[in-house]
Formats: sequence, C-alpha cells, structure tokens
Amino acid sequence: MTQTVLIASYLEPEYVERIRQAVPQVEVIYRPDLIGKPDFIADHDAIIERTPEQEAEWKELLAKADILFDFDHTHTQDLPELAHNVKWIQATSAGIGQFVHRMGYAEKTDWIFTTASGVHARPLAEFCIMSMIMFAKNYLQMEKAKADRTWQRFGNTELAGKTVGIIGLGRIGRDVATVCKFFDMTVIGTRRDITQTVDNVDTLYASNDIDSLLPLVDYLVLATPHTPETEGLMTAERIRLLKQGTVIINVARGAVIDQPAMIDALLDGHLLGAALDVVAVEPMPEDDPLWDVPNVIISQHSASTADTENSKITDIFIENLKAYLNDEPMRNVLDAKLMY
Repeated sequence: MTQTVLIASYLEPEYVERIRQAVPQVEVIYRPDLIGKPDFIADHDAIIERTPEQEAEWKELLAKADILFDFDHTHTQDLPELAHNVKWIQATSAGIGQFVHRMGYAEKTDWIFTTASGVHARPLAEFCIMSMIMFAKNYLQMEKAKADRTWQRFGNTELAGKTVGIIGLGRIGRDVATVCKFFDMTVIGTRRDITQTVDNVDTLYASNDIDSLLPLVDYLVLATPHTPETEGLMTAERIRLLKQGTVIINVARGAVIDQPAMIDALLDGHLLGAALDVVAVEPMPEDDPLWDVPNVIISQHSASTADTENSKITDIFIENLKAYLNDEPMRNVLDAKLMY
C-alpha cells in the first residue's frame, strides 16, 4: 500500500521535488497555501490562519498522512487525534525531547520520532568560535572606541593555548572540538561514557564530574541536551567555580544555566562575557535585564539557522524514508525517555 507523506512546514519546492524523485513509490503532499509562510530561511514555526474551508481540507490531509515531515504547529494539542494514521514524524529540530514530553506524544501514540541531529552542528560550532574570537580580540573595546570616535591602541589575546570546556560531546560538541583544535586550543569535555576517546578532545570528564572541569577553562561551551538531569546544571555555585575572566557560550537551552546568577557574574566582572544563542524565556521580554548587559552577545536562537539547513534535513529525511520503507534502522531516532 502506498505510503503518504505530508509536509507540515515550509520547504523549498526544489527539496520537495528531491524527495519525490528519490522515493517515487510514496505520495508526497505539499500544500504551501495551507501552511505558514516563513519569516526567514529555514523558518519551521510559521503559523497560518486558515479559512474554515482551508482548515477542513488540512484536517483531511492530516487524517490521510502516514508520515509527517515536521510537526504540525497549528495542531500541537490534538495532533494524535487528527493524524491518527501517522506512524513516524521527521522533525526539523534536533532538540525535540522536551516538546515531545510536554505534549505527551510518547504516551498517547506509538509514533517514531527522528530528529535533525547533526544538521545544526557546524553552524553552531562556527558561532562558538566566532564568540571566542570576539572576546579574545576585545570586540567590546572596538565597539566602544567606534561609538566614541576615538583612536586608542589596545591589547588583546589569541586562542592558541587557551582551554575550552565542552559540556556535552554530542554532534554539536564534537564539531566545536574540531573547530577549536584548528586554533590550537586545549579541549576538554564531559560525556556519559569516558572509556572511549573522542577525536580532538584532550581530556574527558564524566558528566557527574563537571566541578573538576570548570576551574580549568577559559571558555565554557554548553552543548548538552535539555533533560531533567541537565536542567539548572550550571548553578550559581558552579558559575563561581569558573576562574575570573571566563566566557560562557550557551548553544544548549536557557534552562541549563541559572540566568540571574550568570548576569550577576557578568556585571561584577567574574565572567569576561557570555555568548547566548538561547535564554531562559524566549522570545526574550523587553524588560529582561540581559538586554542591558554590555558584555553579552545574543543571537536570538538563530545561530543554527543557516541557508544550508533545509537541504541537509531533506537528505536526512530521504535516508530515513528509504530505511523506513525497507524496515531498516533509521537515523536520529529519539529516545523519548532520555529526551534525545
């Protein structure tokens, strides 16, 4: 029986056609008139206000689908009831564990979830190294001098010989390690299993031994999944274990760090700076004190959003679709209990 794929978020027509050409035995339904228009490249969260007729047609498509390319963000609460034939959802995000848990999908359905893990690793690694370079080269001084229209020479440093600590050596963390090694940095990091070496990582620490790692680093990269185990991982006490002048870079989730304690450490000079792709509350409220902290880079959860994203996700989906049809192991299957 022919399997039906419904594409539930915007995807460039060329990638839709790539799916159809690669797996012609499935029916691929793509109705951009019934989904939200993207506000930026690889925007998968756009919402549309449908007419009653459009909504009825969309619900018919959901009921027909066997496979969803992305979650339907217009029906997050009642998706199990509407998409009752679905067996597998290919997500466009890597960090879907908390969302799946919050929606209760694993309890309500027997769906398979596959993530976009790996797609965003290199863009995020580039954001991390950009942030390190900006603080190493004293971009704050450059910005102030430009604003003041003053010419005063100043000193800076280099990354070679500095130590970066990576909390979470998954796909993102390993790419960060690779890039840092190009700059001759010492790389240390945490992972559950430290019995096997990790390329480009000089020293491994067990996940429960983070306190031994923190005092050693000049740059701390948070790249761990958001799980109950990692929520609030960077407490006020752990932030103070970092030596004075450390830079925190968070590409994980805002919930993994005590944000008020981080702000205090930024303002009193304990931390040299922070580069944040994620924050505690998103979108960040206008009155959030982080807006007024001068030594913070904020990238509005956009560091991973590159113009190469949808092409990479399409490749993963085609690989998984072929595996699914042949009853073979699929890539990036979510463990709903571990949340990654």
